[in-house]
Amino acid sequence: CNGWRRRTRAPSRPSLYVVQITPELAAVAKVGGLADVVFGLSRELAIRGNHVEIILPKYASMRYDQIFELQEVYKDLWVPWYDGAIHCTVFFGFVHDRKCFFIEPHSPDNFFNRGSIYGFKDDVLRYAFFSRAAMEFLWKSGKHPDIIHCHDWQTALVPVFLYEFYQSLGMTHPRVCLTIHNFAHQGVTGVELLHATGLHRPERFFDPTRMADNRHPKALNLLKGGIVYANFVTTVSPRYAFETKDQGQGFGLEPTLHTHHIKYGGVVNGIDYDIWNPEIDRHIPVHYGVDSVDGKYDNKRALRHRLMLADNDKPIVAFIGRLDPQKGLDLVRHAIFYTLERGAQFVLLGSSPDDRINGDFWGLKQMLNESPDCHLEIGFDEDLSHLIYAGADMMLVPSRFEPCGLTQLISLRYGTIPVVRAIGGLADTVFDKDFSDRPLHARNGYVFQDYDNAGLESALGRAIACYRNHPDHFRELMKNAMRSDYSWNVPGQDYLNIYDYIRDA
Repeated sequence: CNGWRRRTRAPSRPSLYVVQITPELAAVAKVGGLADVVFGLSRELAIRGNHVEIILPKYASMRYDQIFELQEVYKDLWVPWYDGAIHCTVFFGFVHDRKCFFIEPHSPDNFFNRGSIYGFKDDVLRYAFFSRAAMEFLWKSGKHPDIIHCHDWQTALVPVFLYEFYQSLGMTHPRVCLTIHNFAHQGVTGVELLHATGLHRPERFFDPTRMADNRHPKALNLLKGGIVYANFVTTVSPRYAFETKDQGQGFGLEPTLHTHHIKYGGVVNGIDYDIWNPEIDRHIPVHYGVDSVDGKYDNKRALRHRLMLADNDKPIVAFIGRLDPQKGLDLVRHAIFYTLERGAQFVLLGSSPDDRINGDFWGLKQMLNESPDCHLEIGFDEDLSHLIYAGADMMLVPSRFEPCGLTQLISLRYGTIPVVRAIGGLADTVFDKDFSDRPLHARNGYVFQDYDNAGLESALGRAIACYRNHPDHFRELMKNAMRSDYSWNVPGQDYLNIYDYIRDA
């Protein structure tokens, strides 16, 4: 199934027409890493000479100040829905040079004219409608992309609609790539979906080889449908691809992944080095690079000044992220006290939609409020996040599971040494200073295996000891980290290889 990896794209190959169908896009509608992936990958594909367009819902809650030249381009898009059709208007605009179409339904269901992107009881029907509307727009407007690239369960019906409806209407050209960013969310629903979307025929779609949920055969699973119908399925790291197929992290979809293993693979996400780059970052007071790492310590002083931490010779351990159980919150809590006991400082930036979790960390904050070596910031602040990446010495990522993870990739770019659990994308991108089988220059962090306090301490303790006892070794590790290339360059090529693979197959 890795035939696509061995391909090198011939320079003489014609450019591709790629349409990304997505529920999120960074800068205008972002909930998580999916938005960053579509944003970064689209730019990389365009830089390489391909024609890229993005289709997403026209949310009321979007950042309209980030959309330029927004204009109505398709006035009368009628999308089949239940026994009738819903009238939609399609708008076009540029989001940081990316060509975007926004679909606005005029419906009493008010699908996207709400205060937030997700979190509603009818989310499955909202995104089923969006997927049908996106396909209807491509067909009615005469667009025939080479590749339709869709993302997560929200757009997993796109390949189902393509092969059940639109191929017979003449859309025989497009091939579909589905990227799954997190298997924890699958779009499990009931028979009403078939009536709403016009798929009908329960006997066909409740078939276990199509869309019947593996755990609840009387339910439909949108993500499963996407896996079955797509020409290729990716997830966001090779290790996570293995874990979801063979190590019980597929949340019930393991048998389906085994059946379709020949078209399943992992591609590590990239990060946008126009945004995450200490040499040009507008959020930090002092720019620095691999040949000027001393500038990092000026940012460390600025971070301490901003958070009113003691200015001393201690290392700063940081955690940035959602306060979500997936992120290993019990280990984060333990790490705070362990770090302080080991004579280091700790900084946390994050929040949770769960009031109970937020309350727990607010309690911790009050308990540690007098400490000159600890600051917990419960919330999110973009400016502060950049300063923490630039000013901290180590970044803790002790996740229970982690499809890819962007925190460690950003940390590497800033010379902030990741201390991570060997899971998912963390295992694919961070290589232990002491125990990796990679050459010394390719080692860039500290890694632990077991999800327990002892495992965490084994890695974090070594990192703090190296900083204190072998500063020259730690400095070389920082340089190794900063030399790691986790831009969109490599994954961009991987996706082009996949696109070629499914067009030639």
